[in-house]
Order: sequence, then C-alpha cells, then structure tokens
Amino acid sequence: MSIQSEAEPGPVTGVAEADNAPLETDRVGAATRSIAGAAMLVMFFFVLSRVTGLAREIVIGARFGTGAELDAYLAAFRLPDLLFQLAAGGALGSAFIPTFSAYLVKGERAQAWLLFSRVLNLIVLILLALAVLAAIFAGPLVEHIIAPGFPPEQQALTASLMRWMLVSTVIFGASGLVMGALNALQHFLLPAAAPVVYNLAIIGGAWLLAPRFGIYGLVIGVVAGALGHFLIQLPGLVRQGVRYTPSLTLHDAGVREVARLMGPRVLGLFFVQLHFLVNTILASNLAPGSLSALNFAWLLMLLPQGVFAQSLATATFPTFAAQFAAGQHAAMRRTFSQTLRTVFFLTIPAAVGLIVLGAPLVRLLLERGEFTPDSTHMVVYALRFYALGLIAHAGLEIVVRAFYALHDTLTPVAYGVAAMLLNILLSVWWVNRLGYGGLALANSTATTLEMLVLLLLLRKRMGGMEGRRLAATFLRSLIAALAMGGLLYLWLTWLAGQSLGPIAERWLPATGGLFIAALAYAAASLLLRNEAMTEVIGLLRRRRR
Repeated sequence: MSIQSEAEPGPVTGVAEADNAPLETDRVGAATRSIAGAAMLVMFFFVLSRVTGLAREIVIGARFGTGAELDAYLAAFRLPDLLFQLAAGGALGSAFIPTFSAYLVKGERAQAWLLFSRVLNLIVLILLALAVLAAIFAGPLVEHIIAPGFPPEQQALTASLMRWMLVSTVIFGASGLVMGALNALQHFLLPAAAPVVYNLAIIGGAWLLAPRFGIYGLVIGVVAGALGHFLIQLPGLVRQGVRYTPSLTLHDAGVREVARLMGPRVLGLFFVQLHFLVNTILASNLAPGSLSALNFAWLLMLLPQGVFAQSLATATFPTFAAQFAAGQHAAMRRTFSQTLRTVFFLTIPAAVGLIVLGAPLVRLLLERGEFTPDSTHMVVYALRFYALGLIAHAGLEIVVRAFYALHDTLTPVAYGVAAMLLNILLSVWWVNRLGYGGLALANSTATTLEMLVLLLLLRKRMGGMEGRRLAATFLRSLIAALAMGGLLYLWLTWLAGQSLGPIAERWLPATGGLFIAALAYAAASLLLRNEAMTEVIGLLRRRRR
C-alpha cells in the first residue's frame, strides 16, 4: 500500500480524541520535552550560524563595501540559488521528511533508506544537468534576464562568477537531502552545525583569498563551504545506519509521493525566487550599491528570524509530521499553538528593536573599511522596511510547516504564489517612489497578508489552534514591545545630546540599547502576565532536565 493511501491528507478534527486523555497528555508532554531539547540545541547552532553569518557579512562589507563588484557577486547567486531551490532545497525537505517519517513510523527502516538513496541519485543527476546548461548560457542569461541594467564589464564578471557558483549548487542538493533525513530521525546537531562550516569557509575566502583573488576569493569560499556543509553531516548519517543503494527509478511509491508533494512547493519556490530575481533586475537599474544595501538589510532582518523562528520550525516539523502520521491530532494542535506563541513572543520585540535601533546596530556591526557611513544610511533605509515584515516571516516558518506535516503542500504554495505576485507588482510600483526601500516594503506587505490568510485556513483545517491564547500572546507582546521601543527612542534621544568619544559613540548606543530593550521587554511582559514568557522559561527548564 502506498504512503499516500495510508496518510491521506484531510481535515484534522477532534473526534474521538477525548478517549484516553491522560495518555494524550503524556504524549503532548513528551513531545514538548523533545521539542524543547531539540529546539535549544538547534537554536544554539542557529545563533552560532547567525553569528558566523554576521561575521561573514562584516568581513565582506569591510572588504567590498556596497559597490559594483559585490553587486555582481550577489547577482551571480540568483540562478544557482534558483536551481537549488527548485530541484532540492526547501521543496525537497518539505516533501521528503513527511514521506521518510511515514516509513519510520511503520517500522520500515530499510524501505526508508531505499527511498533516501533513490531520491539522492535523482536530485544529483537533475542538478548536474541543470548546472551544465546554466554554465553554457550564463552570458546571455545575465545580459538579458538577471542583470540587464549592469554595464557590460559588470555583466561579464557576473556570468563568470555564476559558473563557479554552480558547482556548489550540485553539492548542496546532496547535502540538503542528508539534512532532511537526519532531521526526520530527530538528529539535529550536525545539520545545525553545517551552516556554521559554510559561513566559516566564506569568511576564509573573503579574509584570506580576496586580497589576492578579489571577488573570486569569495566564490572559492562558497564552493569550499558547500563541500564542508555536506561532509560534516556524513558521520551523523553513518551513525544512523544509512544504507546507500545505487538505484534510480520513478516507479517507487515513496519517490512518487515525494515528487507529488514537491510539485506545488517547487511552483511556490519558483515565485519566491522570481521575486528575488525581480529585485535584482530592478536594483540593477538603480545607483551602484543598491543591491548590496538591500542584501545586507535582508540578512540583518533574517538574524532574529533564523535564531528564533527557523530553529523552532526545524525542531518541530518532524514532530508535527510524526503526530499527524500517528493520528495525534489534539497533540499537534497544542504543539503548534505553543510554538507559534513562542515565536510571536520572541520576534515582535526584535522587529521593534530593528526599527528603532537599526542605525546604531548597523554602525556597530558593519561600518568599517570600505563600508562607509553612506553605506550605513543605505542599509538602514531598507532595514526599517524589512523589519515591518519580520513577524510575518517568522510566523510563516511555523504555519507552512504545519501544512506540510498534513501532507498539504498545495495550499501554502497557492497562496505563496499569490503573495509573490503581489510582491512583484508592489515592487514595480513602489521602486519608482521609494527606490530599493520600496522593494523591501513590498516584501513585508505581501508576506504579512500571506501569513494572515494561511493562519485562518490552517485554523479551519486543524479544527482550531487555541486562537484566544494566540491573540492574547500577540497583543501583550506587542504592547510590551512598543513600551520597549519608546524607552529605546528616549535613550537614543538622550545620547544625541551628549558629548561622547569615538569609542563610546560607536558602542554605547547599540549595546546600551540592547540591554535596555531586554530589561524593558521582560519587565513589561511580567506586568502584562504574558503566558508566552512563562512557556519560554518552562522550555528552558525542561531542556535542563
């Protein structure tokens, strides 16, 4: 019997779930403890990954600033990233983990590893063929599609860099599948450490090789980092008893299920990548450095999103999938609600903090070497628009994975496509009024609408999601964050009237502001009796036990 027939998606209702309630409560508690441990581990490495990612951007910014050469490097990423995302990446993980987990739940471990081998072989062959074609036509693709606004010499550089980056695309295809298998087996350590290795390799390329090879030093770092990303996960795969089979077929029921689940997701990711491509095209016609500034702002916004939302989403997705496969629908609702409350509690103050404290943070983190005060101004302009969508980006990490766990990739993809089309339309409209800031605002607006619509649809699909508790957490977190933002504004206003030395002027606004923000938000949350704060403390205690 195929996996599809045994795990057919459908409305998750609460029928017959009141029976054996103590057992269900035990299951929820066990799942919560498991998620707590996994989330803390993953969050640690996500923090480490974001720290090394930030260090990567600091080194790149100091070496190249926000200039034309870095613009070419970022534009060269577009096609390799598109190929990876469509053939593997998020699409493969969201389709592979539920299918792989279904075999594991049924005790069919040998069949699970056969599925892994067949999918791995297919993905590597597909990516290799696509990479070769892209390398052959790199010049025309850059000239006519990716960066038509670049001058000819910048287009030639972009095409050359792209050809080298395509090597990393093939490697990442294999590495992404290994990561999905390990996560499905509740092994999070090495997959979470892999991005750290990738960032360190790029830092080495920028720091050690760029002085000699220029922007090509970064590309060498990218390829070396992709290889390290793959190799560091192999010991975990061996310890899990991997059985590789050189088999290639499209007739396997599991392979067909992965392909079925990937189909809508690939379509959705195509439009996501299309949005980034449109950004690149539009920014290529703006002043030099616009694309670089947009990229720095995007990565700074992703810092709290990755640390909080992606770490929790990575840890909870296998649990969502296993709970649905085992028919534990009430447990899944409770797990989802608690996870989303935690994400809101952590990301709402982060969004407010980026808006109010953005300039001191960018100045402290990036302003050195070729990254001038003008570069800081450019990045902060885009960052404030991106920060408006941080909460929605974080919420989507959880909401979309809940749909995937229900074996429903079509619904989030359909609305994701609609959101990306809106994003593109708003980008074209607002870029003439707000410059590259309009591109950031369009992204935040479309993502917020997408998250709200999907949340309403998921509530109906799951038969509820403790909506009152979610709303109460969101409102109390927002009030506490606004109070925190008010204090930060007063702090910066007071500092502006002080006579500070160069060191204090660089460090005090940001570091002092972060300290004030943490204390103010915690105090306001306690006064408002925000339930999520108690839950976060509880998760930390469970992790220690």
